[in-house]
Amino acid sequence: MFSHNARTLGFTFSRSINHFNRFYSNKTLKLAVKTHSNKNSENNSGKKKDFGFSDTFKIVSTVLLSTLLSASVTTYYYEDRFQNFKNFESNSVTKLNDLTTSQYGSKQDFDNAIAEIKQFIPEDNISQSPSEISTHSDNYWNSHHPTEDQFPKIVIYPESTEDVSKLLKISNKHNIPIVPYSGGTSLEGHFINTRNGIVIDLNRMNKIIKLNENDLDVVVQPGLGWQDLDEYLKPKNLLFGPDPGPGAEIGGMIGTSCSGTNAYRYGYNLTSLFIGSEGTLGIITEATLKLHNRPVNETVAVVSFDELNDATNTVQQILQNNIQLNAIELLDDEMMKCLNSSEATSKKWLEKPTILLKIVDPSIDDEKNLKNSKLISKVKNICQSNSSINFEFAKNEDEKTELWSARKNILWSSIDNGRRLLNNPNAAVCTTDVAVPITNLSEIIKEIKVKFELPKYKSRIYSTIVGHVGDGNFHTILIFDDTNKEDKLLIKELIDYMTQRAIDLDGTCTGEHGVGFGKRTFLYNELGEDAISLMRRIKLSLDPKRLLNPDKIFKIDPKDKDE
Repeated sequence: MFSHNARTLGFTFSRSINHFNRFYSNKTLKLAVKTHSNKNSENNSGKKKDFGFSDTFKIVSTVLLSTLLSASVTTYYYEDRFQNFKNFESNSVTKLNDLTTSQYGSKQDFDNAIAEIKQFIPEDNISQSPSEISTHSDNYWNSHHPTEDQFPKIVIYPESTEDVSKLLKISNKHNIPIVPYSGGTSLEGHFINTRNGIVIDLNRMNKIIKLNENDLDVVVQPGLGWQDLDEYLKPKNLLFGPDPGPGAEIGGMIGTSCSGTNAYRYGYNLTSLFIGSEGTLGIITEATLKLHNRPVNETVAVVSFDELNDATNTVQQILQNNIQLNAIELLDDEMMKCLNSSEATSKKWLEKPTILLKIVDPSIDDEKNLKNSKLISKVKNICQSNSSINFEFAKNEDEKTELWSARKNILWSSIDNGRRLLNNPNAAVCTTDVAVPITNLSEIIKEIKVKFELPKYKSRIYSTIVGHVGDGNFHTILIFDDTNKEDKLLIKELIDYMTQRAIDLDGTCTGEHGVGFGKRTFLYNELGEDAISLMRRIKLSLDPKRLLNPDKIFKIDPKDKDE
């Protein structure tokens, strides 16, 4: 993919993809290479070449990579790239023991780097304040928190691709590790600064650069929030599919390959090397996102069941009948109790396993005719054949908003109810996710709920479950006392159990949250040493000094003893 002289550290990729499909044609990626020497600069942009997607989706997406080379980087790569790697040239993979300990710059190197950075980054865009350092090290929702010595030394706010390019070159020159940061909503310790380096905060790169309505795509910067993009697109009747949690931004969404409630119908293409790389291979400075026409006459159906297995069987049959839905969400009975207890919505819900469906019938041209929809009738018949006890669908926009409000209020309802039941108004929350084949979804959720009911957990931890079950992805929301060491250990036990069971049932350790720092061991369990060693080889080919978001996804230092 890369020409031999393009294998260097500092690069950004300026376009990315956002669509769920696993079928590519044999067409290859076009690369745009930006070469920068110490004397001059050129920019040669390659034209994008489309991927061929299957007829199921008929979506066209592109990836455009930009490689930023400097004379100093190129010299390093060819003369010294193997100095820290044993048997690098003779093997096709890089095992952890093939590496020596990561070597990063000294305090003097760091001071020199910051002095150079201050020559082109304004003072207002550089911070070492304790509050900024803390904000860029952790968040309330993380399942894995930094230790007292895992904090960055400085936070820098670039405003352009050129700024990011210069920062990466200085990082390479002085061996200073870098962690990229956008919305800060990730959940698996993605931006823990394990090597006390620089955080590059992309929030000031938050522009919508160009909307191509006829081509159904939009060019944006990484610091743009998906909710801001959605508000911009609504008046134009356009939609960007993924809708994760509030506050998520495009850069992090691409980096973790997240999706949200629309995972079933509109997801990211996970086959691209850089999607889901979590900042370990490069920093996103610009992305072209594929858009959809906003659905017309979409309705929401709420279906309740006595048994969880009936709900998951319904989902399987909907998929087997090739019925295209825009979202398929599962809420367990405990989640429905939370919604009622918190009074977060105006509706009283059945406290049973429930699926929420977004349905669009192209044959219906007016929402007044939804009651005559053959598609809705077909979905209802499938639900009834699986012993549903209630089927309700929205006949107008107000009803649609009310029914979907159940999904939008799950987090705070879980927190409120958990704090009440635990009699702890300051109880903390963490959430994690896994994914399994839909045929195994009922089994794993039942096992997890049985685990949660064991006395040692139930008396100390409150839990609910929600899933984007169109692709077998589900989340647990766990409420606990984070000031209690025993509770923290119990949380770890539960997450470890859930994650390993997903792997045992032919699933994956994460559906959309990413691996980060917290699930490295489970990714190793899932893929095995050879696959991880191949990934490590790719990482070192692009980042030989191990500067880009170090220690995430897999280990890169043989002295790293963290799980």
